[in-house]
Amino acid sequence: MEYQPNLGRRRFLSIASITIAAAGLGNAGILKAAQTKTKATLNGAQLHTFDKIKQVKAGVLDVGYAELGPENGRTVILLHGWPYDIHSFAVSADILAKKGFRVIVPHLRGHGSTTFLSSESPRNGQQSALALDVIALMDALKINKAIIGGFDWGARTACIVAALWPERCEALVSVSGYLIGSQKANEMPLSPKAEQAWWYQFYFATERGRMGYEANWHDFAKLIWQTASPKWQFEDTTFERSAASLNHPDHVAIVVHNYRWRLGLAEGEPQYDALEKQLAAAPAITVPAITLEGDANGAPHPEPSTYAVKFKGRYSHHNLSGSIGHNLPQEAPQAFSDAIIEVSNWTK
Repeated sequence: MEYQPNLGRRRFLSIASITIAAAGLGNAGILKAAQTKTKATLNGAQLHTFDKIKQVKAGVLDVGYAELGPENGRTVILLHGWPYDIHSFAVSADILAKKGFRVIVPHLRGHGSTTFLSSESPRNGQQSALALDVIALMDALKINKAIIGGFDWGARTACIVAALWPERCEALVSVSGYLIGSQKANEMPLSPKAEQAWWYQFYFATERGRMGYEANWHDFAKLIWQTASPKWQFEDTTFERSAASLNHPDHVAIVVHNYRWRLGLAEGEPQYDALEKQLAAAPAITVPAITLEGDANGAPHPEPSTYAVKFKGRYSHHNLSGSIGHNLPQEAPQAFSDAIIEVSNWTK
């Protein structure tokens, strides 16, 4: 899950070595998101070609990705979060492809068919590494500029690309808004209630937690789905389709490193230090942007009023009603697609 509040930390270098080795609102709107029945979502996902995954060598990875729509269409890149996968965008990608967009939906590192080219590469989950994965993918596919959308880890990654490489990001759609974080910001503790929502982050900070996730990743992921989207009655078939992407040799190491790195319990790679220094300053996002939030998001997330100031270009925020949880693109695919289409119209 995404949104990283300020959290207290202690540095445990031994844990870090284990990880590496294992390794005001502008134009605010209220939208009624159509209730998407799980069966309809699953059937919609079965209609298009996510079962046909392409592979491309990009940066340190061999990236698996789905591609829909015409090759000459305006490019949209959709980024999933944890513990989800590309099928969060199955229906919305189909909608956008039918509107003439070229839609690219990659598996993030540690998911699906995306693998490291070298067994020696650190299984690094820090935010700048994931953002550079997107830039490398765009370079490999010869995509100069794209509309980028995402949720959870994917929203944070999309925000970073928009902030640091605006020349590569035509426009942005970010679920739960501005999610760029820093280790320094995470030093400050929250209220007990807010800290409680991050139970799994503290669990991952321990060796017991790493072992527990490795042994129980399937049930762990399902619990997160249930708590992050408490009103979404997804079917087992919907969950299992995405859970298959988590059964990956690098998944546990990357997830654990991601959360330990945020707390300062694991070191990042030196080549990302300059980028992390820029991100620690909470850079503004200047590209056209729309942020979305569901009315039943059970995951930690910021209030829209706290991040509106970070968007300096044309900007709008939409609150979705209709019991929409954390996995917004899958729970409300039409509303998510509409946001992509809306922001794309701002840049014509």
